[in-house]
Amino acid sequence: MNDTADSPDLLAETCIACRRDAPRVTAQEVAALTPLIPDWSNEDHDGVSRLVRVFRLPTFRDALIFTQRVGELAENEGHHPALLTEWGKVTVSWWTHKIRGLHRNDFIMAAKTDALARDSGVLEAA
Repeated sequence: MNDTADSPDLLAETCIACRRDAPRVTAQEVAALTPLIPDWSNEDHDGVSRLVRVFRLPTFRDALIFTQRVGELAENEGHHPALLTEWGKVTVSWWTHKIRGLHRNDFIMAAKTDALARDSGVLEAA
């Protein structure tokens, strides 16, 4: 396991454009990056690994506002999630469509989504 001083700062990174032949993260990379985003789960959807997290908010309006902020973050980075907005919660799923799996970009965006939630006052996350 990496010492904290050796751990990557995902918030300082930016997404790189992916091509269809871009490599997916390796099992070793997943093991190193997952502790940096501990509230995210790695889920399989139709054979495609995704990073998924549900953010709980007090109202539907708050969920809409958070969804919009995640969308703006995605546009700024050029990497886009699946967003499910419901009353009092937003489910965010990150994966790289072109490679049908996880890329380092997905971990970067998960970390940035966590920071956005903290900065937006999203207090409860599941």
